Amino acid sequence: MTNNVVVVESPAKGKTIEKYLGKDFKVLASYGHVRDLVPKEGAVDIDGDFAMKYQLIDRNQKHVKAILDAVKKADNVYLATDPDREGEAISWHLYEILKSKKLLEGRQVKRVAFYEITKSAVADAVANPRELATSLIDAQQARRALDYLVGFNISPLLWRKVKPGLSAGRVQSPALRMIVEREEEISKFVPREWWSIDAAANKGSDFTAKLNIYQGDKVGQFSFENEDSAQSVRDTLLSAANGELKVTSVEKKQRRRNPAPPFTTSTLQQDASRKIRFGAQRTMRTAQRLYEGVDIGGETVGLITYMRTDSVNLAAEAVDEIRKEIVTRYGEDHLPSSARSYSTKSKNAQEAHEAIRPTSAARHPDEIKQYLDEDQFKLYELIWSRAVASQMEPAIFDQVAANMAAGDAGVFRATGSTLRFPGFLSAYKEGEDEDAKKDDDDKRLPALEEGDVVKLSDVLAEQHFTSPPPRFTEASLVKVLEEYGIGRPSTYASIIQTLQAREYVELEQRRFTPTDIGKIVSGFLTNHFTRYVDYEFTAHLEDDLDAVSRGEKDWVPLMRDFWQPFKQTVDEKQDISREEVAQARQLGTDPKTGKPVSVRMGRYGPFVQIGTKDDEEKPSFASLKPGQKMDDLDLELALELFKLPRKLGETPEGEPVSVAIGRFGPYVRYANKFVSMKEDDPYTVELPRALELIAEKKKADLEKIIKLFDDSDIQILKGRWGPYITDVSIKKNAKIPKDREPESLTLEECQKLIEEAPEPKRRGKKAAAKKPAAKKKTAAKKPAAKKPAAKKTAAKKAPAKKNTAKKPAAKKATAKKPAAKE
Repeated sequence: MTNNVVVVESPAKGKTIEKYLGKDFKVLASYGHVRDLVPKEGAVDIDGDFAMKYQLIDRNQKHVKAILDAVKKADNVYLATDPDREGEAISWHLYEILKSKKLLEGRQVKRVAFYEITKSAVADAVANPRELATSLIDAQQARRALDYLVGFNISPLLWRKVKPGLSAGRVQSPALRMIVEREEEISKFVPREWWSIDAAANKGSDFTAKLNIYQGDKVGQFSFENEDSAQSVRDTLLSAANGELKVTSVEKKQRRRNPAPPFTTSTLQQDASRKIRFGAQRTMRTAQRLYEGVDIGGETVGLITYMRTDSVNLAAEAVDEIRKEIVTRYGEDHLPSSARSYSTKSKNAQEAHEAIRPTSAARHPDEIKQYLDEDQFKLYELIWSRAVASQMEPAIFDQVAANMAAGDAGVFRATGSTLRFPGFLSAYKEGEDEDAKKDDDDKRLPALEEGDVVKLSDVLAEQHFTSPPPRFTEASLVKVLEEYGIGRPSTYASIIQTLQAREYVELEQRRFTPTDIGKIVSGFLTNHFTRYVDYEFTAHLEDDLDAVSRGEKDWVPLMRDFWQPFKQTVDEKQDISREEVAQARQLGTDPKTGKPVSVRMGRYGPFVQIGTKDDEEKPSFASLKPGQKMDDLDLELALELFKLPRKLGETPEGEPVSVAIGRFGPYVRYANKFVSMKEDDPYTVELPRALELIAEKKKADLEKIIKLFDDSDIQILKGRWGPYITDVSIKKNAKIPKDREPESLTLEECQKLIEEAPEPKRRGKKAAAKKPAAKKKTAAKKPAAKKPAAKKTAAKKAPAKKNTAKKPAAKKATAKKPAAKE
């Protein structure tokens, strides 16, 4: 009998921990969350204090069963899921499952948290278990309930008013709004011309200087706004200088640059994006593997501390080890006399963890490179370097600024900086956004002294235009989300992933561009649910959730304050017209018909329309070309789209050939058959190329045929998932019995199998069936929510107040607030 069962989230981490703990411990993985809200209306009982109805997640049922089977044979259960809100919630869900299966009797259930997967840290955690942190569980439940209520109430509106499959999220929607608003700023931006005036000078070596004062006035960005004024200034300066500049003053000083603190989740995501080109999801996935453990020459060990943290603190023993490593690798002169300490800038630093650091600074990246894959090495090197650099001496620069007069017409200023002592830069230099203003680090000037005469080679007048604000990169989006207090570091990767998965944004040259559907969704939410995509409101709600996690607020009143005005807004918006949501834009008048031409979003994507639904004749429609965006269309481009379908001619057999664009993209049509066009442009393709595509399609169709029957529409064909029978006249398919060879089937057998096969699902019927269901749902909403009230109330008592009647250990696990809060 195994005395102790330890439950972690990940199997990789489990193997490492089991090895550390020894034969008396069996370590099993939950594989992430084990329960979630039932995916239907009523999962959160509004009238029952927001009690939540959970069910086991299908994919994890076998893992839960394995845990239950192991617990039956054990004396002690250690819930060792990750040390954050999500991990705390998973431990609570496991506890609730054990309680429901009556497996708590006679067993001690303890909560332990591993902040690093090393032998000493694991042993220490198991020796010092704590209680389940009720406040963290409440905060996670409140977050899940809020996300559910927002998604479950706004998303159906988007499905009906825009297109199926869309979603709205409490945090993703403000993030989308940021990207869309930045795009609007860019499109409205009007460039402003300005000219810079620089001196090309030489004193032993070439260098440049900027015009600082002209005719007694300080030069600003827009002092010279056109070529005429710039050339006039250039001519005046050249004439006054007469080939020389006189050094009128030289300022010399030292500048100290301090290292950045060790990584938090947010800063790791930002620097990984800037320096090693990792997206947030890739960064977190790789960090998870480094945290859980890597085999480094026969020993599996976690290489970094827990990677979901707001903290910039380092444990005292870690600092001691880093300081020793600095002396060994960089020398005594790189070590400050005392250790550096940092304080977090985040107003809601919520986790009681350390910053992200190597579990041992003695493991230099190069020494374990052979055991890591490319991503692991790059990220480990980044984390190791930043942690070590954070404890090093500042870098010291010698700065020089020299003023040089061009006669009495103007003064040029040259600045330079030379690295005198590298300090922490020997280990690490913080990354910068591509659009960040560059400094003058290590820009050298020749030796200059007051009274020196410098040769003026030329005066350069250069034209510039102001630039629009840059589109967000992953790094800059994470940074601004953190600055606004929207979301939390552990959620940034999933926010970005959701925006891309829903096709609300595209990543082009590592910058986010909103899609047409992203703009429509953001516009709908901003116009009709303004409060709920407001940056301050979202940040304030995050503050409230943090207060719940610290035990300072009760989550139920928080939910009530949110729900009542939100539900009222949802009810008010039920009758918004599709036209209003689709943001139709008039482009002009069709010269042939005199009807209005507009572009709008439809259920299957953006399209152009000639005419209106009120006309006697049905309006004409045309899809946009691949890559075309609604905002880019004008009348001329829109009318081009109506050139389809194009008639190209006939096949040798006399079948008419045309090209058009359908729901699934461009196609060639011959007779009543279709050929998808993957690379050709339907607006320019000609008959010979269309015939090639038709020939390829006919050849492929012939190769699919296994058996044909004379005078019958029934065929046996090769399909994507194997042979099947089809009746082309009624468009119905049937499976072939496993014990039969396709070629051996007779026509009668095929006919019988077709008759017995289920009817194919029809798109039209499905859509028709959906509408009444949606109406019924609205009408029956309240009774449906109230129906399972008793059950839901039981679920609501979740964090444990009822556990007091159970075994003392179980009571301990949930009844009290923990001494150590995350």
